[in-house]
Amino acid sequence: MKKSKKLIAAAVAAVALFIGSSVKAQTTTSTTAASSPWRLGIGLEAGAPTGNAHTISNFELGGTARLQYTITDKFAWTLTSGYYNMFGKEVPGTAGNAKYQSLGIIPVKVGAKVFFAPSIYFGAEAGAGFETHGGTDTKLILSPGLGWASKSVDVGVRYENFSGQSNNYGLVGLRIAYGFGL
Repeated sequence: MKKSKKLIAAAVAAVALFIGSSVKAQTTTSTTAASSPWRLGIGLEAGAPTGNAHTISNFELGGTARLQYTITDKFAWTLTSGYYNMFGKEVPGTAGNAKYQSLGIIPVKVGAKVFFAPSIYFGAEAGAGFETHGGTDTKLILSPGLGWASKSVDVGVRYENFSGQSNNYGLVGLRIAYGFGL
């Protein structure tokens, strides 16, 4: 338990430093004739497992890379992949440090961002999740979300559903990312 508390504290500190160092005047994401429509975002993910995953874990932490191709100021395609880890929690009713095994997932998702107000978007992604440790299944991922994006920062909240092989679960997640043009 102490190890996971230290990990959570370190993640919160990293996010606070990231946000604090990124607070500057930002412009909205737009594509002009001189700029490339391609963007890459590197993000830190944190979330709360739901469904069957909540039985074994209370916290998810991960990292993702998102490639974005902007079609217009209001629409962009996305390709996202990375790694999620749902940390195993203590097994109730056991003495000592008995914990459930953590669950690792490699997501590979395609999606779209639709900007309905300056810098504010609705996102939807679908793809596959490949369980690494704690499971060996491949899950269908469906993920709607809302976010705010500037020229270099993207903050989004989403629900992610993993289904298949009679074991369905999900997570409510927050992604904070640094993005740049390619």
